[in-house]
Amino acid sequence: MAFLELRGVHKSFGDVEVLRGIDLDVEEHQVVCLIGPSGCGKSTLLRCVNALEPIQSGEIRLGGERVSGRGVDVDALRQDVGLVFQSYNLFPHMTVTENVMLAPRKVLGLGAAEARARAHELLARIGLYEKRDEYPDRLSGGQQQRVAIVRALAMQPRLLLLDEVTSALDPELVSEVLSLVEQLAAEGMTMLLATHEMGFARDVASKICFLWQGRIEEEGPPAAIFSDPQRERTRSFLRSIIEAGRL
Repeated sequence: MAFLELRGVHKSFGDVEVLRGIDLDVEEHQVVCLIGPSGCGKSTLLRCVNALEPIQSGEIRLGGERVSGRGVDVDALRQDVGLVFQSYNLFPHMTVTENVMLAPRKVLGLGAAEARARAHELLARIGLYEKRDEYPDRLSGGQQQRVAIVRALAMQPRLLLLDEVTSALDPELVSEVLSLVEQLAAEGMTMLLATHEMGFARDVASKICFLWQGRIEEEGPPAAIFSDPQRERTRSFLRSIIEAGRL
């Protein structure tokens, strides 16, 4: 039994079917990268795992327990599953420390001193301790995204979902965010992420899943997907990536 299991997951918005029967396994401590063209369902899949979007049919299980459908404790699920968005979504009127402290205090019931200590420890780990009393608008985009990741980590999730976390960044800021994700992978954090950074996916992922029109067209280890893809749609997608100079 995989740590995260999706079986026959379908998701529609009105008449538009975005996910068309997704079957996916993520083992504990794996890093699984979702790749594919825009609109193929990567972001929607992540939002379904975190119950931000309800699914029409199928089932999602985390640690053997059903986390989709009626009767699921969504608040408990989101303590276990952190989601970091493309945009940083930091509260502008709060300092970096206050942003990181908020959820542990409100959701986990941590006292101020314990929540602050946890926030400072995490910020120190990623080299942003000196920014702890700054407001988000005083940070670079890369720094803001790293704080957003730390904010998710402050809840001590068992699974971290990352949705194109570098897509809103200038190219020179991408590497600092990817370095943090690489660090988390090395520490054994279980991650499911959607990314357009093909070189990063090749170097860090345990498994690559290529999505096409709401289905997983092909999946496998990075060496197999990038060096010897079996499906024509995968080959065509990777050719376009190489021609664009992104791999």
